[in-house]
Amino acid sequence: MRHRKAGRKLSRVRSHRDAMLRNMVTSLLEHERIVTTVPKAKEARRLAEQMITLGKRGDLHARRQALAYIRSKSVVAKLFDELSSQYAERQGGYTRIVRTGSRTGDAAPMAILELVEYRDEPLATEQVSEQEQ
Repeated sequence: MRHRKAGRKLSRVRSHRDAMLRNMVTSLLEHERIVTTVPKAKEARRLAEQMITLGKRGDLHARRQALAYIRSKSVVAKLFDELSSQYAERQGGYTRIVRTGSRTGDAAPMAILELVEYRDEPLATEQVSEQEQ
């Protein structure tokens, strides 16, 4: 019986699963959008929202807790400077999962995990062509 056992195993041992989720959360906070499978996205969403909540707290203890998990000083700085002010009025629900269909190799259900305030910025060439017209 799996009573009181939260989280998914994702067919990995604990050390691999922890490292993978740390990397996914770091990439999500750095790029604000990642493409992964649906079960991985659901697990990474839980941890990413916890990290954003730490960023909103903003004290030294919260920064050290985030550094213990994320391990990238630049991403933690972005979390506490930019993202915390961006989500200051929001009471949770900082991420969204958009299902994109199946992967061609093994038919795994794929999804895009992104931050709610994510804005896809156009490329520099598109901006230049719009200014010329």
